[in-house]
Amino acid sequence: MAGQTPTSSGPGVAFLVSAGIVYEIVAACCSSPQTAELNASKRASTLMKWVNVGIVQSALFVTVAAMIDQKRAPAIIAGGLLAGGIMYASYAHAKAAGLASSEPATEQW
Repeated sequence: MAGQTPTSSGPGVAFLVSAGIVYEIVAACCSSPQTAELNASKRASTLMKWVNVGIVQSALFVTVAAMIDQKRAPAIIAGGLLAGGIMYASYAHAKAAGLASSEPATEQW
């Protein structure tokens, strides 16, 4: 609004940025949970390996961000932990559901 000075972002923004980086990094390492479920019969052996790699990379970025911005560290860490847990659970569910399914995979090797 006119006449007001801008304020710095608060912990909510830091939380969202931290959560967003986890989703981005895990997505960079893996296909979507939907694709993972559809192709678990073909990819189950490597799926969780790449989810774990993404979680470790995410943890490194979140840790560095928390060290850099110590004022907002609790929000940064909370966002990273929540997003990491949700993404890990999503892929674990996708793997289990895909392996339990009798539907054919969408990828042909």
